[in-house]
Amino acid sequence: MTKLKIKKGDKVVVISGGSKGKEGEVIRVMPQDNKAIVEGVNMVSKHTKPSAKNPQGGIVKTEAPIHISNLALIDPKSGKATRVGYKMEGENKVRVSKKSGEAI
Repeated sequence: MTKLKIKKGDKVVVISGGSKGKEGEVIRVMPQDNKAIVEGVNMVSKHTKPSAKNPQGGIVKTEAPIHISNLALIDPKSGKATRVGYKMEGENKVRVSKKSGEAI
């Protein structure tokens, strides 16, 4: 299991695959699978049976996990995709945008 540079709540853009170019916020990160679920990205149709939660049943659109390698963090300064680096600020290790050098 490797350390991921994308965390829950980050704004990301999809850089490859069927949802290329879409932006969204990370809802959940699954480090054991190197995948993340991003709001509004990689939507799949799921057929559901009627239940107490959903008495009608039918087809529900949900987000499917997408591989971390297909995501890039959005630079807070320019709003474009950027790589992530790390910098020490005092005793704290901070994620830094490679494009602008700004802390994320």
